[in-house]
Amino acid sequence: MESKKVTEYRKALHEASAGQVLQHLHRQHAGKLVFSTSMGAEDQVITHMLSAMEPVPDIFTLDTGRLFYETYDLIEKTNSRYKISIRVMFPDREAIEKLVNEKGVNLFYYSVENRKACCAVRKIAPLRRALKAYDVWITGLRREQSPTRDDLHLVDWDDTHQIIKVNPLLEWSEAQVWDYIQAHDIPYNPLHDKGFPSLGCKPCTRAIMPGEDIRAGRWWWEQPETKECGLHVKA
Repeated sequence: MESKKVTEYRKALHEASAGQVLQHLHRQHAGKLVFSTSMGAEDQVITHMLSAMEPVPDIFTLDTGRLFYETYDLIEKTNSRYKISIRVMFPDREAIEKLVNEKGVNLFYYSVENRKACCAVRKIAPLRRALKAYDVWITGLRREQSPTRDDLHLVDWDDTHQIIKVNPLLEWSEAQVWDYIQAHDIPYNPLHDKGFPSLGCKPCTRAIMPGEDIRAGRWWWEQPETKECGLHVKA
């Protein structure tokens, strides 16, 4: 059943700015509020906002083992800039070995089923562990990023993880994100300047061409309606 808090927060925060949303949650859920960052542009905006709070809410990222070097470098730069320590979650070694030895190193190219199996081991299982001790999960999702995100709300109930899920930048445009980054001199992944609007695992991400959808570079061999890894799919 959807948490009663979700309805309460939707009413209380429907006209609030992203910063106000985060401040409200920080007051209400001290110690039980967590932010998952993929180190993308939107997530860097949220990290900047959270870093001004005292204490800074917990922040974690998922290291799938196949990220871009630039992403790892940005983790270090972000920690240094904001004097924080982003917690890095890793997949289970035995599960990775089993998957790769059974289906191949680049199994994800062969079928959607294989790709989702890879995401399940490298992302979903570590995410489940990372969220276990918290009541509220903050994400950097934006509505215009993907057709799979049309039915999202500012505040949702994630039945899979039994947690309140908050998307403070849901209605932001890409231009708003970059205006904020430039105004506050926020560190970001240099691959964004090379045609990568969305970044994930290196084998599954390419630069996009002018005029392409911003998610075209993620799992580019798949149809748009399948382009989610399972982290943000409603149950």
